[in-house]
Amino acid sequence: MSTSKSDHQSFSQQVLTWFKKHGRHHLPWQQNKTPYNVWVSEIMLQQTQVTTVIPYFERFMSRFPTVQALAEADEDSVLHLWTGLGYYARARNLHKAAKIIHRQHKGIFPDTVEGLTALPGIGRSTAGGIIASAMNKHAVILDGNVKRVLCRYHCVKGWPDQTSTNQQLWEIAERYTPTENCADYNQAMMDLGASLCSRSKPACDLCPLQDGCEAHQGNLTEKFPEKKPKKKLPVKTAAMLILQSPDGKKVLLEKRPSQGIWGGLWSFPEIPVDHSPGSFLMVNGLKTSGDISKWQPMRHTFSHYHLDMTPVLIPLTRPQNTIMENGRWHWYDLENPSQLGLAAPVKKLLGTLKNNLESSC
Repeated sequence: MSTSKSDHQSFSQQVLTWFKKHGRHHLPWQQNKTPYNVWVSEIMLQQTQVTTVIPYFERFMSRFPTVQALAEADEDSVLHLWTGLGYYARARNLHKAAKIIHRQHKGIFPDTVEGLTALPGIGRSTAGGIIASAMNKHAVILDGNVKRVLCRYHCVKGWPDQTSTNQQLWEIAERYTPTENCADYNQAMMDLGASLCSRSKPACDLCPLQDGCEAHQGNLTEKFPEKKPKKKLPVKTAAMLILQSPDGKKVLLEKRPSQGIWGGLWSFPEIPVDHSPGSFLMVNGLKTSGDISKWQPMRHTFSHYHLDMTPVLIPLTRPQNTIMENGRWHWYDLENPSQLGLAAPVKKLLGTLKNNLESSC
């Protein structure tokens, strides 16, 4: 693939002209841009659609308006505002990076790709987005939407995250990214990929790049980007113990380790699905009325496996303070809930428990 400088300029100009008329200019993080709010938006937008991100971003910025506010917050309050957004390592890394920026950099963001990528959770494309958008400097991005546009425009072989393909896409992105109006160009490419050049049924007839797009000209848009060969996901199982206080108003939650799935979030204690909860109850000095009931299993899919969870409701007969609240355990009050980071299935189950409690009153 060989393209001239004029081709590069024509590509970027077509994109910028389209963006001026059709792009998104009023997103919350586009107003009063700072490295901090652009960074938060970039992290939230990883693998998440704009419409989903907007309310999370607004709540997050209201609670943590500065990098100092985020750095000084406790992890639970950060994860609480992230609950439901998924990929919770993003929130933990955001929190860690905020502490580093506040303490080691005196609240000033590094202004180079190398400096930003040294922080937890910031990759090359995210760093480029921050530098171009918030610092008005030349920097290249390559998120999923941009990859899709470039893969189709040049019929790039291989799935986008394959090492050789990813390297080729970076080279193309660097050639097309203009020196001037870099922030608008980057936003335009993301908007183009998110709207017209969508995964399925792209609106090629409205695309400013249709005349030069190899996939469109060859009627191959559905074949690019190429898909990663699918592997059958394994299935894991677990029982989630819903330990309920005698009055039904509180349930016991356990904080998960910082590493692994739902790291740092609060969840119900888990045991193997074929084990009796008796041992757990005995070890922790808890007794049940014997009215243990199993609910219908629910499936949660991670990137590498399915998790089939069987909720097990266990009404307790002893006072709920047998297990003292500490860094690992928390008695969650259904009527006056604490602000905790919760795994999505746990939040759903807590909602069901609260509804059951209200209907029984």
